[in-house]
Amino acid sequence: MKGVILAGGSGTRLKPFTNVINKHLLPVGPFPMIQWPIMKLKEAGITDILLITNEGCIEDYRTVFGTGEQLDVMLSYATQPYAGGISHGLSFAKEFVNGDRFILLLGDNIFEDSLTPYVQSYMQMGHGAKILLKEVQDPQRYGVAKIDETKKIITCIVEKPKTFISNYCVTGIYMYDSLVFDFVNQLSPSDRGEFEITDVNNMYMKENRLSYDKLSGWWIDAGTHESLFRANNLAYQYLEKQRGMTDE
Repeated sequence: MKGVILAGGSGTRLKPFTNVINKHLLPVGPFPMIQWPIMKLKEAGITDILLITNEGCIEDYRTVFGTGEQLDVMLSYATQPYAGGISHGLSFAKEFVNGDRFILLLGDNIFEDSLTPYVQSYMQMGHGAKILLKEVQDPQRYGVAKIDETKKIITCIVEKPKTFISNYCVTGIYMYDSLVFDFVNQLSPSDRGEFEITDVNNMYMKENRLSYDKLSGWWIDAGTHESLFRANNLAYQYLEKQRGMTDE
């Protein structure tokens, strides 16, 4: 299984820092933000990883991470020419994925859970997609999933709903088979002018090929000044906990 991390976008909510640096290279704890999803993939045994970022930032990533040798992974790079949405960025991973199943992470999503059990569960599926959900207090900021707990299925996903759907947001953790690129090719831009990953997930859902799991630990989208501050606090707490477990 391969890994893909999206690190595009202009990071307007994190200005003025993002006037001079890609937001995914801002510090979260002692590491650049993007290093957290890399470490989570490695922990799950996924070491062949593609980073997709803006053309103007790609050399910064190569300077910081090179080929990934220092992190014991193999990093490849691709560019997203403009901010056209998650599905648009994903489309540039098709050649890298080469028909394999893969996990897609958003580079500004920082989370506690190990990906290992979720990846193992997904690989036991014959085909389709799996998304990870998290219960939040402000679901209107995200793509939100309505679920049938009895049947353990998703019944609909709405992007940034104006009325209450549920408290389960779709995190930036997605697992797909190669069918995803066929779905991406069928998309039209949304009212926001973007190719929405919510539309892709709904296509999987309509074909009964979408499953889900819920994250049990903390999760944060570190895309604002406030959430970046919280991510730093949580990251240091996480590392302290890991050190304590190692010392025992």
